[in-house]
Amino acid sequence: MGYGDLGSYGQTVIQTPFLDQMATEGMRFTQVYAGSPVCAPSRSVLMTGLHTGHTTVRGNFGKFGVKGLAGNDGRVPLYADDLTVAEVMKGAGYVTGIFGKWGLGEPGTTGEPNDQGWDEWFGYLNQRRAHSYYPDFLWENKERYDLPENADGKEGTYTHDLFTARALDFLNRHQEKTFFLYLPYTVPHSKYEIPDTAPYTDMPWTDDEKVHAAMITRLDRDVGTLFKRLKDLNIDEKTIVFFCSDNGAAERWEGRFDSSGTLRGRKRDVYEGGIRTPMIVRWPGVVEARATNDFPWYFADVLPTVAELGGAEAPDGLDGISVVSSILGESQSADRFLYWEFFEAGFQQAVRWKNWKAVRQAPGLPLELYDLLVDEGEANNIADSNPDIVREIEAYISVARTESENWPTP
Repeated sequence: MGYGDLGSYGQTVIQTPFLDQMATEGMRFTQVYAGSPVCAPSRSVLMTGLHTGHTTVRGNFGKFGVKGLAGNDGRVPLYADDLTVAEVMKGAGYVTGIFGKWGLGEPGTTGEPNDQGWDEWFGYLNQRRAHSYYPDFLWENKERYDLPENADGKEGTYTHDLFTARALDFLNRHQEKTFFLYLPYTVPHSKYEIPDTAPYTDMPWTDDEKVHAAMITRLDRDVGTLFKRLKDLNIDEKTIVFFCSDNGAAERWEGRFDSSGTLRGRKRDVYEGGIRTPMIVRWPGVVEARATNDFPWYFADVLPTVAELGGAEAPDGLDGISVVSSILGESQSADRFLYWEFFEAGFQQAVRWKNWKAVRQAPGLPLELYDLLVDEGEANNIADSNPDIVREIEAYISVARTESENWPTP
């Protein structure tokens, strides 16, 4: 999902009434970033509180790892000694559940969800398998969960709907406990498969455009169902909910949906369009309603933030910080560095520092510099006129990361 795919972030074509209502009832952050411009490393940052210069999984494919669907090495799992947000919350007495897409460990590896702090797990282990919405099996904890109604190419069960059902059941069973639910839906994403393209079936669009829009509206519908269940169970005011995307728009859909909004780039770019995400936070009576907040933060901050909210102790040595103060509407200093690196196109790096954004497209190239306060679309490279800022960021980059055997720098 792109930064511009929700009505509350400027979308005018795709219908997202329940997520827009969430923004009305909570706080809409305008400068929050995913952990990476692609799936697996973004989720690794989300789980570990370490940015892509330190987290274990730094790309969708590493140099070693285990064999994936194509029969090649490269699927790197989380290690046994990685500490995830689920382990932190479980240690504080929370029951933990994940339903959807994991992408951080193949079967039989140290990265399986049940070995990384999750009490209950149902969904896709392999992110490539998650490209299909009608697979013939999923995983339930460490057991294969067959879907015979999808065998031999049949389209009997749409997996997105299963994840919603599991989440609702989780809430029903744990409503009187402290719970931590992670619901990583797989829509929107190709393959562009969906049971019904309503309410866009008759629009004069391409088939993929209809499915993309219908996926987001279906997701929105189910978010509304989850909020209704929280209210029906009388735990709505006891529950804080975060909504975001795991990277920028896979397609910009220029002139149709404008999914990146005014931002430069898309998925697989370290420009804003590849890493900035909508982030809505809702907690009735605690988080201010109808609020907009421009404090910059990113996925590395999720672990320490959730730990503070849940009365847990975050580990030392994280790249992220707690942003509870910002969520509660209090001031918080933006004078820190946010860091990304990305290997699929060689080795790209990006840094956010206060209002400055620096991008290096490849090793040996000079830094590009943008002032996001006046140039959100990163159109005007002002590195030459700001040598002191460039030197500050270069000094940070020189110590920002450690080497990885699975993602060695060129």
